[in-house]
Amino acid sequence: MAKKEETGLQREAKMMKLEKLIQAREVVPQVTFPVTDEELLARFENIYAGALSDVLREWVLLDQSLPGYLQPLRPERSVAGFAFTVKSAPSTKVNGELTYRGQMLDEMPRNALVCWDASGDSDATMWGGVMTATVVARGVRGAVIDGGIRDTHQIMEKDFPVFYRYRSPNGSLGRCLITDYQIPIKIGRVFIRPGDVVVGDIDGVVVVPRGIAYEVLLRAEEILSNEKKIFSWVAAGETVEQMTSKGGYF
Repeated sequence: MAKKEETGLQREAKMMKLEKLIQAREVVPQVTFPVTDEELLARFENIYAGALSDVLREWVLLDQSLPGYLQPLRPERSVAGFAFTVKSAPSTKVNGELTYRGQMLDEMPRNALVCWDASGDSDATMWGGVMTATVVARGVRGAVIDGGIRDTHQIMEKDFPVFYRYRSPNGSLGRCLITDYQIPIKIGRVFIRPGDVVVGDIDGVVVVPRGIAYEVLLRAEEILSNEKKIFSWVAAGETVEQMTSKGGYF
Protein backbone atom coordinates (compact mmCIF):
# COMPACT_ATOMS: atom_id res chain seq x y z
CA MET A 1 0.00 0.00 0.00
CA ALA A 2 1.37 3.40 -0.94
CA LYS A 3 2.33 5.64 1.93
CA LYS A 4 -0.09 8.52 2.39
CA GLU A 5 1.62 11.79 1.53
CA GLU A 6 1.81 14.36 4.29
CA THR A 7 0.11 17.69 3.79
CA GLY A 8 2.00 20.95 4.07
CA LEU A 9 0.30 21.69 7.39
CA GLN A 10 1.31 18.31 8.81
CA ARG A 11 4.95 18.87 7.80
CA GLU A 12 4.85 22.35 9.29
CA ALA A 13 3.39 21.03 12.55
CA LYS A 14 6.24 18.52 12.85
CA MET A 15 8.90 21.08 12.02
CA MET A 16 7.58 23.48 14.66
CA LYS A 17 6.80 20.64 17.10
CA LEU A 18 3.13 21.58 17.38
CA GLU A 19 1.78 18.08 17.89
CA LYS A 20 1.16 18.53 21.64
CA LEU A 21 -0.51 21.91 21.11
CA ILE A 22 -2.77 20.48 18.41
CA GLN A 23 -3.61 17.53 20.67
CA ALA A 24 -4.48 19.85 23.55
CA ARG A 25 -6.39 22.43 21.53
CA GLU A 26 -8.05 20.61 18.65
CA VAL A 27 -8.58 16.96 19.56
CA VAL A 28 -11.95 16.28 21.16
CA PRO A 29 -11.76 13.29 23.55
CA GLN A 30 -14.33 10.54 23.02
CA VAL A 31 -15.70 9.75 26.47
CA THR A 32 -18.73 7.67 27.42
CA PHE A 33 -20.34 7.68 30.85
CA PRO A 34 -21.50 4.83 33.13
CA VAL A 35 -25.00 6.37 33.20
CA THR A 36 -27.29 7.65 30.46
CA ASP A 37 -26.86 11.19 29.17
CA GLU A 38 -30.27 12.12 30.57
CA GLU A 39 -29.40 10.88 34.07
CA LEU A 40 -26.01 12.58 34.01
CA LEU A 41 -27.47 15.95 33.02
CA ALA A 42 -30.38 15.68 35.45
CA ARG A 43 -27.92 15.11 38.28
CA PHE A 44 -25.75 18.01 37.15
CA GLU A 45 -28.82 20.27 37.17
CA ASN A 46 -29.15 19.50 40.89
CA ILE A 47 -25.63 20.83 41.53
CA TYR A 48 -25.25 24.58 41.88
CA ALA A 49 -22.54 26.29 39.84
CA GLY A 50 -20.52 27.33 42.89
CA ALA A 51 -20.12 23.74 44.08
CA LEU A 52 -18.88 22.69 40.64
CA SER A 53 -16.38 25.54 40.62
CA ASP A 54 -15.09 24.39 44.03
CA VAL A 55 -14.71 20.82 42.81
CA LEU A 56 -12.88 21.91 39.65
CA ARG A 57 -10.47 23.81 41.90
CA GLU A 58 -9.52 20.44 43.39
CA TRP A 59 -8.47 19.44 39.86
CA VAL A 60 -6.42 22.69 39.71
CA LEU A 61 -8.84 24.03 37.10
CA LEU A 62 -9.41 27.63 38.19
CA ASP A 63 -10.63 29.08 34.90
CA GLN A 64 -13.81 27.11 34.16
CA SER A 65 -16.43 29.79 34.91
CA LEU A 66 -17.62 31.90 32.00
CA PRO A 67 -17.43 35.71 32.31
CA GLY A 68 -19.74 37.27 34.87
CA TYR A 69 -21.21 39.67 32.32
CA LEU A 70 -23.21 36.79 30.83
CA GLN A 71 -26.72 37.25 32.20
CA PRO A 72 -29.36 34.57 32.73
CA LEU A 73 -32.60 35.34 30.92
CA ARG A 74 -34.36 33.08 33.43
CA PRO A 75 -32.50 33.40 36.76
CA GLU A 76 -34.80 30.87 38.40
CA ARG A 77 -33.73 28.10 36.02
CA SER A 78 -30.77 25.74 36.21
CA VAL A 79 -29.65 23.95 33.08
CA ALA A 80 -27.04 21.39 32.06
CA GLY A 81 -26.15 20.14 28.60
CA PHE A 82 -23.36 19.04 26.31
CA ALA A 83 -21.52 21.87 24.60
CA PHE A 84 -22.40 22.48 20.96
CA THR A 85 -19.91 25.15 20.00
CA VAL A 86 -20.39 27.97 17.49
CA LYS A 87 -17.95 30.62 16.28
CA SER A 88 -19.01 33.80 14.48
CA ALA A 89 -17.42 37.14 13.67
CA PRO A 90 -18.59 40.59 12.54
CA SER A 91 -19.02 40.58 8.77
CA THR A 92 -21.00 42.34 6.04
CA LYS A 93 -21.26 39.14 3.97
CA VAL A 94 -24.80 37.84 3.49
CA ASN A 95 -24.69 35.25 0.70
CA GLY A 96 -24.65 31.68 2.01
CA GLU A 97 -25.15 32.60 5.67
CA LEU A 98 -28.70 31.28 5.96
CA THR A 99 -27.74 27.98 4.32
CA TYR A 100 -24.83 27.46 6.70
CA ARG A 101 -26.95 28.45 9.70
CA GLY A 102 -29.65 25.97 8.69
CA GLN A 103 -27.04 23.21 8.31
CA MET A 104 -25.73 24.00 11.78
CA LEU A 105 -29.19 23.87 13.35
CA ASP A 106 -29.89 20.53 11.65
CA GLU A 107 -26.79 19.06 13.30
CA MET A 108 -27.61 20.13 16.85
CA PRO A 109 -28.32 16.92 18.80
CA ARG A 110 -30.66 16.26 21.67
CA ASN A 111 -29.24 17.38 25.05
CA ALA A 112 -26.94 19.95 23.44
CA LEU A 113 -26.29 23.31 25.09
CA VAL A 114 -25.21 25.92 22.55
CA CYS A 115 -22.00 27.81 23.43
CA TRP A 116 -21.51 30.73 21.03
CA ASP A 117 -18.31 32.77 20.72
CA ALA A 118 -19.19 35.96 18.81
CA SER A 119 -15.60 37.27 18.61
CA GLY A 120 -16.41 40.38 20.62
CA ASP A 121 -19.33 41.46 18.41
CA SER A 122 -21.28 44.26 20.09
CA ASP A 123 -23.67 45.15 17.25
CA ALA A 124 -25.53 42.10 15.94
CA THR A 125 -27.69 39.51 17.66
CA MET A 126 -26.80 35.85 17.26
CA TRP A 127 -29.91 34.31 18.80
CA GLY A 128 -33.65 34.94 18.55
CA GLY A 129 -37.13 33.53 18.63
CA VAL A 130 -37.14 31.38 15.49
CA MET A 131 -33.83 29.74 16.37
CA THR A 132 -35.15 29.03 19.86
CA ALA A 133 -38.31 27.38 18.55
CA THR A 134 -36.24 25.32 16.11
CA VAL A 135 -33.80 23.91 18.65
CA VAL A 136 -36.40 23.33 21.36
CA ALA A 137 -38.13 20.99 18.94
CA ARG A 138 -34.86 19.10 18.59
CA GLY A 139 -34.35 18.66 22.33
CA VAL A 140 -31.60 21.27 22.79
CA ARG A 141 -31.47 22.29 26.45
CA GLY A 142 -30.25 25.89 26.43
CA ALA A 143 -27.80 28.42 25.03
CA VAL A 144 -24.89 30.57 26.18
CA ILE A 145 -24.41 33.48 23.78
CA ASP A 146 -21.31 35.65 24.27
CA GLY A 147 -23.04 38.28 22.18
CA GLY A 148 -26.54 39.55 21.51
CA ILE A 149 -30.04 38.13 21.58
CA ARG A 150 -33.40 39.51 20.48
CA ASP A 151 -37.07 38.40 20.32
CA THR A 152 -36.84 38.04 24.07
CA HIS A 153 -40.56 37.49 24.62
CA GLN A 154 -40.55 34.65 22.07
CA ILE A 155 -37.59 33.01 23.79
CA MET A 156 -39.24 33.26 27.20
CA GLU A 157 -42.49 31.76 25.85
CA LYS A 158 -40.50 28.60 25.12
CA ASP A 159 -39.09 28.43 28.67
CA PHE A 160 -35.63 28.03 27.12
CA PRO A 161 -32.67 28.92 29.40
CA VAL A 162 -30.38 31.48 27.74
CA PHE A 163 -27.32 33.29 29.06
CA TYR A 164 -26.38 36.35 27.01
CA ARG A 165 -24.18 39.43 26.87
CA TYR A 166 -26.61 42.06 25.60
CA ARG A 167 -29.99 42.53 23.93
CA SER A 168 -30.56 44.45 20.69
CA PRO A 169 -33.14 44.60 17.89
CA ASN A 170 -30.37 44.19 15.29
CA GLY A 171 -30.50 40.96 13.33
CA SER A 172 -27.42 39.01 12.26
CA LEU A 173 -27.63 39.12 8.45
CA GLY A 174 -25.24 41.71 7.09
CA ARG A 175 -23.68 42.19 10.51
CA CYS A 176 -22.12 38.87 11.49
CA LEU A 177 -21.18 35.55 9.92
CA ILE A 178 -20.98 32.05 11.38
CA THR A 179 -17.50 30.80 10.52
CA ASP A 180 -17.38 27.41 12.28
CA TYR A 181 -19.26 25.13 14.60
CA GLN A 182 -18.38 22.08 16.68
CA ILE A 183 -14.79 23.22 17.08
CA PRO A 184 -12.96 24.10 20.33
CA ILE A 185 -13.67 27.73 21.25
CA LYS A 186 -12.75 30.12 24.03
CA ILE A 187 -15.13 32.41 25.92
CA GLY A 188 -13.40 34.64 28.41
CA ARG A 189 -10.67 32.47 29.90
CA VAL A 190 -12.58 29.23 29.42
CA PHE A 191 -11.62 26.72 26.73
CA ILE A 192 -14.70 24.80 25.58
CA ARG A 193 -14.67 21.61 23.54
CA PRO A 194 -17.70 20.04 21.87
CA GLY A 195 -19.26 17.58 24.32
CA ASP A 196 -18.04 19.26 27.52
CA VAL A 197 -20.67 19.47 30.25
CA VAL A 198 -21.97 23.02 30.66
CA VAL A 199 -23.99 23.96 33.75
CA GLY A 200 -25.67 27.31 34.32
CA ASP A 201 -27.74 28.86 37.10
CA ILE A 202 -28.39 32.23 38.72
CA ASP A 203 -24.70 32.54 39.71
CA GLY A 204 -23.25 31.90 36.25
CA VAL A 205 -22.03 29.20 33.89
CA VAL A 206 -19.38 26.55 34.56
CA VAL A 207 -17.76 24.29 31.96
CA VAL A 208 -16.76 20.79 33.11
CA PRO A 209 -14.28 19.02 30.79
CA ARG A 210 -15.91 15.88 29.46
CA GLY A 211 -12.96 13.67 30.40
CA ILE A 212 -13.50 14.26 34.14
CA ALA A 213 -17.23 15.07 34.15
CA TYR A 214 -18.43 11.95 35.94
CA GLU A 215 -15.77 12.16 38.66
CA VAL A 216 -16.60 15.86 39.14
CA LEU A 217 -20.29 15.00 39.46
CA LEU A 218 -19.67 12.39 42.16
CA ARG A 219 -17.46 14.74 44.14
CA ALA A 220 -19.97 17.60 43.83
CA GLU A 221 -22.75 15.34 45.07
CA GLU A 222 -20.55 14.47 48.05
CA ILE A 223 -20.03 18.16 48.79
CA LEU A 224 -23.78 18.82 48.69
CA SER A 225 -24.34 15.96 51.12
CA ASN A 226 -21.73 17.45 53.47
CA GLU A 227 -23.34 20.89 53.21
CA LYS A 228 -26.68 19.48 54.33
CA LYS A 229 -24.97 18.24 57.49
CA ILE A 230 -23.36 21.64 58.08
CA PHE A 231 -26.67 23.47 57.68
CA SER A 232 -28.25 21.07 60.16
CA TRP A 233 -25.50 21.87 62.66
CA VAL A 234 -26.09 25.59 62.14
CA ALA A 235 -29.82 25.12 62.68
CA ALA A 236 -29.07 23.19 65.89
CA GLY A 237 -27.11 26.19 67.21
CA GLU A 238 -23.67 24.59 67.26
CA THR A 239 -20.64 26.87 67.52
CA VAL A 240 -18.10 27.42 64.76
CA GLU A 241 -15.55 25.49 66.82
CA GLN A 242 -17.92 22.55 67.20
CA MET A 243 -18.68 22.46 63.51
CA THR A 244 -15.07 22.76 62.36
CA SER A 245 -14.06 20.00 64.75
CA LYS A 246 -16.41 17.71 62.80
CA GLY A 247 -15.05 18.76 59.42
CA GLY A 248 -17.38 21.68 58.78
CA TYR A 249 -16.33 24.56 56.55
CA PHE A 250 -17.62 28.00 55.65
